[in-house]
Amino acid sequence: MLVHVLKSKIHRVKITEANLNYIGSITIDEDLMDAANMIEGEKVQVVNVNNGERLETYIIKGKRGSKVICLNGPAARKAAVGDVVIIVSYALMEFEEAKKFKPTIIFPDTETNTIRS
Repeated sequence: MLVHVLKSKIHRVKITEANLNYIGSITIDEDLMDAANMIEGEKVQVVNVNNGERLETYIIKGKRGSKVICLNGPAARKAAVGDVVIIVSYALMEFEEAKKFKPTIIFPDTETNTIRS
């Protein structure tokens, strides 16, 4: 049996941009992606703490060190610049493997989108 489990989570970062006139997705600073064990093109769920909106999209790699969290395309309607979001990815794995799996969860500084040391 296969189950979906939490793979990675960026807990509470601030939206820095919302670009309605783009194809779609979420742009994430590559430093945050690396710290959370996420990759470009990976499907993620974005949960808006400010308004309760939830959406699924995929990651576009943002410039390393830019602190960017940008919702693109229609997703830009789901959050305003300054909103706090949680970005989550899941993995599909065998049940026994899932019981032992430990997700990567990071808690950046919400005001600056920087990785806490």
